[in-house]
Amino acid sequence: MRWEGGRRSDNVEDRRGQGPAYGAAGAAPVVLRLLPMLIRTKVGRIILIVGIVAIVGGQMLGIDVLSLLAGGGVTSSQTSAPLSDADQKSAEFVSVVLADTEDTWNAKFKELGRQYREPTLVLFTGAVNSACGSASAAVGPFYCPGDQKLYIDLAFFEDLKARHGAPGDFAQAYVVAHEVGHHVQTLLGISEQVRAAGRGASETQVNALSVRQELQADCFAGVWGHAANVERELLDPGDLEEALQAATAIGDDRLQREAGGQVVPDSFTHGTSAQRVKWFRTGFESGDIAACDTFAAAK
Repeated sequence: MRWEGGRRSDNVEDRRGQGPAYGAAGAAPVVLRLLPMLIRTKVGRIILIVGIVAIVGGQMLGIDVLSLLAGGGVTSSQTSAPLSDADQKSAEFVSVVLADTEDTWNAKFKELGRQYREPTLVLFTGAVNSACGSASAAVGPFYCPGDQKLYIDLAFFEDLKARHGAPGDFAQAYVVAHEVGHHVQTLLGISEQVRAAGRGASETQVNALSVRQELQADCFAGVWGHAANVERELLDPGDLEEALQAATAIGDDRLQREAGGQVVPDSFTHGTSAQRVKWFRTGFESGDIAACDTFAAAK
């Protein structure tokens, strides 16, 4: 992929080397959860009063007491652990990919008569806190609709290459574009429709909805790939095959086989390797959002 020299996105938040942090925003939910327990006893009420006084007094002195109680949130004065040249290059790469998705989706939304709201990409190491809760790198890259941010531990790309046999920069770009696809679903109201359809449904039905949503995100990633290839000529020979190899590598059926367990279709949440390849290719070949209606089509 011809990415070097491309525009870097301004929407990247680098938390690498910092670990999960809470700060006042993260500590507040913890305090609220403890509140019912505290008010039941005299000692608890005393602790609560002392805590309120400490928080108010701390604010008057310019001290964020909630951050301290939560373990010390990361502030702008804290520095990350030293990063290697490879780490920095990988960060630059995903920043360029994110910027290119911005160009694609800004144009697509304009065609729809809407305005695209660009997501933020959060780089982290090991574990991270988001509006969707805390997560370790083991869950892989994810999108949180609560804060409209994408979260990626760049070590996943090495795992994609070494463990899943899907090397190449366009395989990595596909991962980023897939998570951006979930952001597009959020902006278009699709994610909320899926959540509404899943309320009161069985686990099997919820999983089936999840599969269709994930396949659509694959298709949206393909829509971006089409624009990157046709409109900006960023792809090298073999790049499409890298993306398709990555889609194959992370199909539910393949992952279940690699884990040594039985393949259970009712437990799928992302789709089979063949389905993921099919829908990425559909978006890539058409470049059309309308072609990505996985909810109406046969999977």
